[in-house]
Parts: sequence; structure tokens; C-alpha cells
Amino acid sequence: MDGSLTKRVAIIGAGPAGLFAAEQLAKAGVSVSVFDQRPSPARKFLMAGLGGLNLTHSEDLETFLSRYRPAHEQLLQSVRAFPPAALREWSAELGEPTFAGSSGKVFPESFKASPLLRNWLKLLAQHGVTLHSNTRWCGFDEVGALLLQKGDEAVEAQSFDAVLLALGGGSWAKLGSDGSWVSILRDKQIEVKELLPANCGFEIAFSDHFKERYKGTPLKKITISHGGKRVVGDAMLDASGIEGGVVYALSADLRDTILKNGSTQIKVDLKPDVSAEKLAAKLKKPRGKQSMSNFLRKATGLPAAAIALMREAGPLPVEADELAAHIKALPLQLTAPRPIDRAISSAGGVSFDEINEHYMLTKLPGVFVAGEMLDWEAPTGGYLLQAVFATGRTAAHGIKAYLQA
Repeated sequence: MDGSLTKRVAIIGAGPAGLFAAEQLAKAGVSVSVFDQRPSPARKFLMAGLGGLNLTHSEDLETFLSRYRPAHEQLLQSVRAFPPAALREWSAELGEPTFAGSSGKVFPESFKASPLLRNWLKLLAQHGVTLHSNTRWCGFDEVGALLLQKGDEAVEAQSFDAVLLALGGGSWAKLGSDGSWVSILRDKQIEVKELLPANCGFEIAFSDHFKERYKGTPLKKITISHGGKRVVGDAMLDASGIEGGVVYALSADLRDTILKNGSTQIKVDLKPDVSAEKLAAKLKKPRGKQSMSNFLRKATGLPAAAIALMREAGPLPVEADELAAHIKALPLQLTAPRPIDRAISSAGGVSFDEINEHYMLTKLPGVFVAGEMLDWEAPTGGYLLQAVFATGRTAAHGIKAYLQA
């Protein structure tokens, strides 16, 4: 890039979107400074890697793209331009080859985020990217300079040739994405959709006995149905409700329905591999002197937590056919999504109507946005990180074009 060595770009937020944009810009010869309010970079990225870093997914691209909502064409185009195969190639170039698990989810071979991040930060340092930790962005001054505060020091104004905002959404505030940027942008008359919990658990009014006895108990291989959608997976019961992969897959629809109606009902199939007819046949056998719980456990193989959950839904049916139907479609009333700070990710953010094709805010020339700050959401399974990387890349290309112009 001609003359690019004189160009200075600030990136606010040291998550994957910000760091990936920094990499693209630094390789083009731009002077990049990354500011983050936490003591070290990519904390949420590292947290995601504790259970195995799910980078992306191996399903075909069009199916992959169907996971995003709202399905804004600009977001989808960014993922098309930097698809899962490209992210896997990037990881391999950093010394972390990937593999696809049986579910199609893609992980680094080390199954961790920390080795990948270490190599990534070394690469960024080699290209001259400077990281400024414990530095909070406080907005803009009257001429558009960034207001930055290092620790408890006085706020200082610093000017750059372009700025990328990559501060994340509103989940996991302790890791840095606290949503404090919303009011700053709204003060600039930029439309920001309300930040809402995504990939979250939901509240259920359990009895005190159930809360005490079964909190922290898993439900393995169940099916949850809601609004014509049916998902198989695992869930976790806790003192106030239910969470886990099978719940997260439906969380957007569940959340939106609750916000509209005040609550919503799901149907849980506790034995998805056994038909209602086969269950009924087993339940028609003489019960003898067994308690109902012991009879159910022996006849159906249901764990104690599942049987207790059936009782939470109301009195157990007496007739075998009705009891089998209850097992196959247990109604549970969800009263609220978990708070956003307990969610894996968030929905809402900067409206796509506020940015141009390069992810620049049209009301703030030279200021770009990427990652979870934008108004989109996706289920877990690699879709979140893929879009974060892809939008960071698109914004970086937009910044290069802006600097050249």
C-alpha cells in the first residue's frame, strides 16, 4: 500500500475480530494499535477454548449460512469471502491443524485456544502490531479523536487515520464485552438494536425439592420441540431452569416467543430412541408393589432426574398409553431467558443499515465496526467465531480501501 507506513489505525477490542483485522492491516504495512480494557487479549476466545475450541463447522456452505439470523446479505457475503475452509487453513498456518469431529464441529488438534493464541500474538508482534491493555475507550471528542483511558489515568484524546470498533456484544462482561459502547454510538444517532441473550438457558419454576435434589444434573440425549422445530442433544438442569446444547439450538426462537408472550412451552422427549408404542407396552406390565418411580425406572430406563422432571410438569398419568405419551412429549413452561451476562453470546447490535459495504459507519466516516457488535446471531457449533473472523477481515479490507482513497 503506497504511503501506508504513515497511516495509523486504532482497533478497539482485542478479541478475534479485532486481532484478525489487525493481522490483515499490519501485513499490508499499516501501523496498528490495539486497545483492550482487560489486562490481556482475547479472554472470551480463551474461555471458549476451555472445553475445546470450536472454530467452525464442516457442513456445506449454504447449510452453514442458513444458521445466521437475521440473514443479512452483507454478513453472508463476508462468510462466503472467508469460509470455514479458509479459517481452517489460517489455523494450520499458525501451527494448529484442525479436525472435524463426528458432529461436524471443527477443532484445533490441540483442542485448546491457548497454543493458537500464543502463535497468533507472536505473528502480530512480528508485524509491528502494538497491544495496549487495561485501556478503556470512552468515546469521541468534539473533533472525532478517540478518548482513551489507561487504568486510572486521565482520559486522553488520540487521533488515527481510521478506527475499527470490535468490542463484542453484551455477554460475559467480566471478560470484556460489557456492551458499554451502545450508549456511545446511540449518542451519535446510530441505530443499535437492543442487546439480548443468545445461546442461553431458560428459567423454569421448579419446586424447592427439585431444585435442591437435581441442580447440576444432566439429561442425556433428549429431544426438545418448539414451534415446529425439533432438536436432539443434551441438557443440564440447575436450580432455576434448563440449559445446554439442545436448548441453545432453539434459544433464539424461545427468547423471542417469551418476549412476545411472557412465557412459552417446550415439549421434551425423554426417550427419543423408543417409540410411544414400545414404551406403552412396557408400562402395561404389572407394577406390583413397586413405587411409581421404581416402576418407571425399571420399565423405561429413565434416570431419576427425568422421572422427577415428569412430576414437576404435573400429576403423572395412570394409563400406560397416556404415561408413554407424557414421556415422549413432556410439557415444560419456560418463563424467561437467562440474563445476558450468563449467555454464551448476544443478539442485537449495530444495524446493518448504519454501515456501508466496507463495514464503515456512514455517520462516522473512518470508523468501522465488526464482530458481535453487529446485529446478527447464530447457534453454537462454530458459526459464531466464523462470522467474527469473517467480518473482521471484511472491515480490514474496507479500512485499506479507505486509507488508499
